[in-house]
Amino acid sequence: MNLYWTETYRPAKMTGGENLAMFAPEQRRYPRVKPPKTVVAAWQAGTRRGVSFVESLGVGGLFLRTKEVLPLRCLVQILLDLPVGQVRARAIVRGLRENRGVAVQFIAMDPTDRARLFLQIKSLLAA
Repeated sequence: MNLYWTETYRPAKMTGGENLAMFAPEQRRYPRVKPPKTVVAAWQAGTRRGVSFVESLGVGGLFLRTKEVLPLRCLVQILLDLPVGQVRARAIVRGLRENRGVAVQFIAMDPTDRARLFLQIKSLLAA
C-alpha cells in the first residue's frame, strides 16, 4: 500500500448523463479535506497581500477563496491559522478559478509547521 499516492476514480460523464465503465485516476498526490469555516490564510504574492478563507486543504497545497487574480507559477507566502497553531509555507500558484479563488502547491515548509499541518489534516480525516 502506497501512503503517498492516492488514486481515487471518478466516472467519466457522457452527454446523456450515463456513466462510462472507464475511470480516470485523480491526479492528486495527497488527499484533501474541507477545513472548518474559521480557517483563514494570510498570503503575500509580490506586493499583493490578502486574507482568504481556505476551501480545501491537503499536505501538498490548498485552495484559497479570493477574487484576487494571481498569475500562474507565481510565488506566494502563506500563513495558515489552524486550530492546532499557525503554519507558514511558501507555495506556487498552480490553478485559477476566476471570481472563485486560486489553487496553490506547497514548495517549502519548516518541519515543525509540516507536522502541525499533518496533525490537523489527520484529525479532520478522522472526524
